[in-house]
Amino acid sequence: MSDGKEYHIGIAKGEIPELVLLPGDPERAKTIAEKFFDNPEEIAKRREYWSYRGTWNGVPVAVCSTGIGCPSAAIAIEELVKVGCTKFIRVGTCGAISRKVKTHDLVVFTGSVRDEGTSRQYVPIEFPAVADPEIVQSLGRAADSRGLRYHVGIGHSKDSFYSEYPSYVANPEEMERKWDAMRRAGVLATEMEAAALFVIGQLRSVKVGTVCIAVGENVEEEAKIVGKPPLDDLVAVALDALTS
Repeated sequence: MSDGKEYHIGIAKGEIPELVLLPGDPERAKTIAEKFFDNPEEIAKRREYWSYRGTWNGVPVAVCSTGIGCPSAAIAIEELVKVGCTKFIRVGTCGAISRKVKTHDLVVFTGSVRDEGTSRQYVPIEFPAVADPEIVQSLGRAADSRGLRYHVGIGHSKDSFYSEYPSYVANPEEMERKWDAMRRAGVLATEMEAAALFVIGQLRSVKVGTVCIAVGENVEEEAKIVGKPPLDDLVAVALDALTS
């Protein structure tokens, strides 16, 4: 753009710190900045991309919402990299696949099943979607230091929220078999952005991680869940890891 601001996120170089949290919900980005940042400032509000900057324990940090799903998340991280951001942690919600994951547990993704379309437009499906290992370790240490219950392992990224609920799709038996196969393979939880963020992070040589809070104990029932999950521990762990 002529003013130096990126087309979608509305941010120019020098306006945002290098360390960025990536929630999906714009209102959640605002809440994170107001509740957790020292000296929070709004950077931009454009479409689903609301961004804020401040400090956490004296370190400059930022938050930028990505909207829902891999297509909009991909645009966010691409443009944030262009303006100089180098380290990202997605913070969001997930539906439990593994029976070990209980409501409000944290799930740190080491990688994600690429069951979405965006990352396929960047690299072949054989290419893995993996988190930065240093961020994974930092998230684990941060959760340990706060005495929180968490899991570390492979996640799952998809394009459709309601299709995970078997009765919403044309072939319920096939969807049930899919989730059973994921459980047998040890996949922990499902969400809608991590795979694309991991792939693009690898291609752009930036660090990307994901930590989510489980909103239920059965992915097949996630679409019925209402209400807001408690996010304080999730955000604090992510900020600790982001600035470590």
